[in-house]
Amino acid sequence: MNTRKLKSFYSGYGLNRILILLSLLCFTSLPVMAEIYKYQGPDGTIHFTDRPMAGNYRLLWKSGKPSSSSPYSGTKFRQNKTRMTPLIERTAKQLRLHPGLLHAIVMAESAYNPQARSHKGAQGLMQLMPATANRYGVDDSYDPLQNLEGGARYMKDLLTEFKFDLKLALAAYNAGENAVRKYGNQIPPYPETQRYVEKVLGYYKKNINGMVN
Repeated sequence: MNTRKLKSFYSGYGLNRILILLSLLCFTSLPVMAEIYKYQGPDGTIHFTDRPMAGNYRLLWKSGKPSSSSPYSGTKFRQNKTRMTPLIERTAKQLRLHPGLLHAIVMAESAYNPQARSHKGAQGLMQLMPATANRYGVDDSYDPLQNLEGGARYMKDLLTEFKFDLKLALAAYNAGENAVRKYGNQIPPYPETQRYVEKVLGYYKKNINGMVN
């Protein structure tokens, strides 16, 4: 866990409290009363808190016992990741993409939740907008395999268009290829897109290191 990020968005309740909660979550199988919530803010920033957040924040997952108000628990996250991994790796092999890259995009987009839906209408594992889904023949964006194949083909096309510049392809995946072209084939000056690119690259690097090690 990056403690600088924790400090930046969670100064109100204390860093030590969160670190203790995360330690309990990661290193014990005993039930704990405290819960950790993972949210994505409107600017793309990821937030970990021990209390629900009000406002325009999208809940990615919550640790502890699932509830009707927050069905995507830490347990469900791990189950989904395990279930989706063979599909991700198969899709990556078919399209000759690095599986670590697809894992990184899925993690950033939906945290492996095939039922994820953003307030903008993006759907499924790779958060396909309806127009993109239609473009790549995806009839059901909540079908994990269809979503992965559509999103991966889109990513492959973006890599080709931007001459395999991964940063530009990721920026286009987030903001649209027209936005990248508008700014002279540079990452658009949108905070959400800039954070998204760095976040996915960070996940990708960790995935590669994990596969090597």
